[in-house]
Amino acid sequence: MRHRALCQVALLLAAATATPGHAQEAATQAQPTAEAAPADEAQELAKKLSNPVASLISVPFQGNWDVGSGVTGDGSKFTLNIQPVVPISISTNANIIVRTILPVIAQANIRGDHDTDFGLGDVVQSFFYSPKKPTAGGIIWGVGPVFLYPTGTSEYTTGKKWGAGPTIVVLKQFGQTTVGFLGNHIWSVAGDDRPAVSSTFLQPFLAYTTKGATTYSLNTESTYDWKTKQWSVPINATIAQLVRIGKQPVSIGFGGRYYVATPALGPHWGVRVVTTLLYPKK
Repeated sequence: MRHRALCQVALLLAAATATPGHAQEAATQAQPTAEAAPADEAQELAKKLSNPVASLISVPFQGNWDVGSGVTGDGSKFTLNIQPVVPISISTNANIIVRTILPVIAQANIRGDHDTDFGLGDVVQSFFYSPKKPTAGGIIWGVGPVFLYPTGTSEYTTGKKWGAGPTIVVLKQFGQTTVGFLGNHIWSVAGDDRPAVSSTFLQPFLAYTTKGATTYSLNTESTYDWKTKQWSVPINATIAQLVRIGKQPVSIGFGGRYYVATPALGPHWGVRVVTTLLYPKK
């Protein structure tokens, strides 16, 4: 059952990242190639990916495999986060950046009974009001609400709670370096008779993009649960390369994570693979 669930996620990722209309063409080519984008353009696009509120439509497919969790310590969890980012111009000076995270989850041995679970998780969606230009000091910022929707389709992949709260992002890009912070807090406001939600998310991040459009990133994606008084603090290190597949700019990245702190029955380490489709304005 575990292998079947993980295979379902792999097939979903493969189907999601296929570009419509190109599947038949790709099948007829013996050796499809990924070409590097022009240097200046590629570096600029890669730097925009390090900015959560950039004026750039992007669709990341982020696969996370975490291990060492569960009652017996041999549990594993694969989460495919589908994370479209869509900027909406509301004036000559500002955008609303809509960031959505839809998780697809496959997990095994988490509950210690050799069961497997597969399904959608709960959606988290943020709406950032963000000026189109940095401040005089070069600061880029965005602020707005974040919402939690109980979209999970499995008993063990959903909290069955509606939630809401504030979110903020602040960053600065200088030269080839990006440094910043993204955070939010979500309180549950309605839902089934499940434990209430009061959760803080903190993500300081640092990225360096080379002239060849390779980006090295380091961040934490820390969560503090105010109800259980427990931290989850994974340290993520990733490397990503921007290429073109045909005319489509794509960022392909991979990395690892180590949990400095983990909640009861939580994982201890993991790996990450990310494929991001970019749709720059023409």
